[in-house]
Amino acid sequence: MSGAPRPDAVALNELVVTTAPWAFQSLYVAAKLGLADALAQGPRSSADLAEETGAHPGALYRFCRALAALGVLDEHPGQVFGTTATGAALRSDAPRGLRHFIIVNGEESFRAWSEVMHTVRTGEAAFDHVYGLSHFAYLARESGASTSFNAMAKTGAPTETVDRCDFDGDQVVVDVGGGAGGLLAHLLERNPKLKGILLDTPAGVTQAPDLFRSRDVLDRAEIRGGSFFDSVPTGGDSYILSRVIHDWNDEDALRILRTVREAMPTGARLVLIDKVIPDVAGFHPGKFSDLQMLVVLGGQERTLDELTALLDRAGFRLTDVQMPEVGQEAPWAEALILATPAATGAASNSRSDERTER
Repeated sequence: MSGAPRPDAVALNELVVTTAPWAFQSLYVAAKLGLADALAQGPRSSADLAEETGAHPGALYRFCRALAALGVLDEHPGQVFGTTATGAALRSDAPRGLRHFIIVNGEESFRAWSEVMHTVRTGEAAFDHVYGLSHFAYLARESGASTSFNAMAKTGAPTETVDRCDFDGDQVVVDVGGGAGGLLAHLLERNPKLKGILLDTPAGVTQAPDLFRSRDVLDRAEIRGGSFFDSVPTGGDSYILSRVIHDWNDEDALRILRTVREAMPTGARLVLIDKVIPDVAGFHPGKFSDLQMLVVLGGQERTLDELTALLDRAGFRLTDVQMPEVGQEAPWAEALILATPAATGAASNSRSDERTER
């Protein structure tokens, strides 16, 4: 074939071996059983781990062996295993740990991906096709899945991104769709004079009181269970939408943004945190999370132009965009986008109109 690259079966085979279901589901086994926690004090035999976790000894040994091949565990003589630095990130107490992310994506979401061709052919979420209801409706019905999802959101809050934003002049911050409140708790810790309002579904905020209490900010946090499609608390200086808009298609995203817009007083601002897909070829984590949004939630990651157009239609004026450096080593990289209601944007000269890249 003229002009076509020469087939590289070796490279393709390596890609398949390290990304096929057996690889991710091996990580799921490690996360679900809490192997990294069990190995926190040092190497142990797979038989010992099996007894502690209720697993079949022979089966668990084979999964541990595969995890060692992936660089997650260290394998020692006598079917003994320890954790590597990579594997230690699966501990429950690991900063930015991925344990709950892997559990969530190894269960209901994984089954949805088995019907990915439904999404490819229809453009609809495969999750809805498999389970007969949307992902968030499923979480409202299934308490175990909701607990895992909230744990994932709590441990993976984009604190480094929100820390690029100055809240010194704010008195009240409203975290819209903030789940268990991990991001809001972080802000309240860093800003002792700040008060916060957390809004999410009743199932979503279940764990919030305990989290705020453990972080010693409960006295400055108000928790509200409700739908951001119906109403959003008024009186905030900043309204945060962190990893919310990408969960929804354009029609629903507009409904959320307009509801927030209606609640915002004069001088308030919108703080939007999401991955922004660049208009260039090459690696970007958003190009993969976009597929997760499509297959599981029916949402999408967006380019800056797409987000700008969405904000404009919802009645916002973009005031600042901070794009992170993104590479293979930065899977959490997200953009910080600030906007004000269009009708009051001209008067809000305290917010920078400059777009910066970091």
